[in-house]
Amino acid sequence: MKFRRQRLDDVSVNLTPLIDVVFLLLIFFMVSTSFTRETSLSIDLPEAQGEIKDAVEEEVEILIDEGGSYRVNGQGLVDNSMRTLQAAIYKVSAGDTTMPMIITADAQAAHEDVVRAMDAAGQMGFVHLSITTRQPAGVPRSDGQ
Repeated sequence: MKFRRQRLDDVSVNLTPLIDVVFLLLIFFMVSTSFTRETSLSIDLPEAQGEIKDAVEEEVEILIDEGGSYRVNGQGLVDNSMRTLQAAIYKVSAGDTTMPMIITADAQAAHEDVVRAMDAAGQMGFVHLSITTRQPAGVPRSDGQ
């Protein structure tokens, strides 16, 4: 006698209730969590308030363009390394660290390039550093112009 085998149904796990529970837990944690608003650092940049100084005949002027290239008293540098910048400053100042130094940077120049110029001057012993600023619109200049 030949017996018929019973047909077995495919065994499967129904995941629908599991997914429902996971979504309910997600909603619960989202609702019960307290969110804190992160505040960003607020910086008020100063505008030019000092008096305009008369031009000094002997000074070291470092110009920094938006690409980070340096010019010392109008002379471009071969590269932007600290050593090259210090050599150009030394050549212009002849080692006189009492000369005033003016740093003029483009508004789009990276802060890193400005800090590198200040660092080079500081390492060489310059203490009379000035950074040029733009006169605010609508404010009369102190020299009457």
